Amino acid sequence: MSDNFLKFNSRRSTVYSTKGIVASSQPLASAAGIKILSLGGNALEASIAVSAALCVVEPTSTGIGGDCFVLYQLRDSKKVEGINGCGRAAAKLTIQDVFDLENNGNSLKRIPNQSVLSITVPGAIAAWQDSFEKWGSGKVSFEQILQPAIDLANDGFGVHEISSDLWNKCEKKLISQNPKVDPLQNPLLLNGEAPKEGDFIDNKPLADALRLIAKNGKKAFYEGPIADAIIKTTDAKHHKLTKEDLIKHESTFVEPISIEFGDYKVWEIPPNGQGLVVLIALGIIRELNNLGKIDLSTLKHNSSEYLHLLIETLKIAFKDADEIIGDPNFDEVPVEEILSSDNLQRRAKLFNPNKALDLATVESPLPGHHHRSNTVYISVTDSEGNACSFINSVYYGFGSGILVDDFGFCLTNRGANFNLTSGLNNCLEGGKRPYHTIIPGFITNLENDFFASYGNMGGFIQPVGHVIHFLNLTLFQLNPQQSIDSPRFSLRPSELGTDTGRGGGGPASTEVTVVQLEDGIPEDVIQDLQKLGHSTEVISGYERSTFGRAQIIKNESKSGKLLHSGGSDLRGDGAAVPFL
Repeated sequence: MSDNFLKFNSRRSTVYSTKGIVASSQPLASAAGIKILSLGGNALEASIAVSAALCVVEPTSTGIGGDCFVLYQLRDSKKVEGINGCGRAAAKLTIQDVFDLENNGNSLKRIPNQSVLSITVPGAIAAWQDSFEKWGSGKVSFEQILQPAIDLANDGFGVHEISSDLWNKCEKKLISQNPKVDPLQNPLLLNGEAPKEGDFIDNKPLADALRLIAKNGKKAFYEGPIADAIIKTTDAKHHKLTKEDLIKHESTFVEPISIEFGDYKVWEIPPNGQGLVVLIALGIIRELNNLGKIDLSTLKHNSSEYLHLLIETLKIAFKDADEIIGDPNFDEVPVEEILSSDNLQRRAKLFNPNKALDLATVESPLPGHHHRSNTVYISVTDSEGNACSFINSVYYGFGSGILVDDFGFCLTNRGANFNLTSGLNNCLEGGKRPYHTIIPGFITNLENDFFASYGNMGGFIQPVGHVIHFLNLTLFQLNPQQSIDSPRFSLRPSELGTDTGRGGGGPASTEVTVVQLEDGIPEDVIQDLQKLGHSTEVISGYERSTFGRAQIIKNESKSGKLLHSGGSDLRGDGAAVPFL
């Protein structure tokens, strides 16, 4: 289909339901979630089913070789809870190992994203089971939850349009990263090539893996034959990952972090995830408004003044993230101090409404404090009013691209988010979790009543998307589909700049941050941003995948009657499906 198709709004209507909604980037995956709701499962269980199905039908973006994060709220308790399903670096891996394998012993600033050493322990499967055991309804089994994905992998499915485009962009990678695998025998290829839109493909080795996990739980993945196959794969490429690394892996249940903004609370997973970027940016906007430096009520949606405000506060937030986000078991991550009003007011002083900020002049956030990537985001609510914000990823397209061919999946390259500068937060260490881009989002009112479960997958677009959608929903009163359809922007480091070697390689890691603007933002607005000093580029057609794929479910309940609305992104193949 022509790229011109994607320049228009989807003309999808916002979906409404009194019994729950499943929103994901693939209709077949959303159908898997609906099936679990129909069996009596809750929002969390349906989310796992969707995630498992996406591992089959959108393997460019996610897989059982990746990681997972979840925010979950039981309606009756009003408590927002979280799980960090991020894997860790191999215990014996050192910075020098990277230098030796990838650069003849010479230094590098980051692990190359297709290096075997970018592979970390996959955390998703443990997070699926651990969250199921803690928050499951007791009405469906783990085997029932994974059955739709098993059926899709075993029986096959038709490939959707956007998924096909992403798949074809990775065809050469799947071949070059697996030179000992005959492309004709690669289960992620069809007759040696990436499948086209409408092609039928199956993945029987992945079906076998999912059956083992369904029957034996996470032990099948971390201790059994799947673990053996992972280590055989990484050993062949000289990684230091061991079976002991897999056996020792565990998920972490976490207390979500939040800030208040007007009549709402915004919730994120704490570091090592980058949800802190969202809260810093919104906190600075809040303080600017409270101090009278801006007047949010007068700003027009996607005007140059409004976009400049968001761009600048996010640049500051990403800059701060590069200094502080890391694994709190290894690095000092002063979240409470960073989100204090005093600190946010200090950062707000960096904002100039008339000029783009030079990041090179921005000092440490605390005085004295020493491209396209692929992911899937899922939002689900159920008939009890429970809500789940769920995200699963292998990072880049097909992750590392390194195939565990016995079981038909690729391994994550999340270790590419480490830096290799000793002494900095997020520097590679054995057993450490890297700066993580994937973030589920959640909004409540000040009394912790559910307002929205939302996310915008896509690497470093994710905090940008969270800020955009939060303000779309609350400040501009857009419905979920309107918010998703609205043109948005993203930030990236400049290829002309020098990598500072700090943080996770995000938009503030070079002297200049490039503002990517989606086709549909008016030309006069773009010109105004350029006059303010922003480096800009306009993105159109299939390249709009740069802006990620969002899913939003919002609470519309009134007078005690449960009612939710949902939207899904035209930048993907997906759908928000109401449960009947």
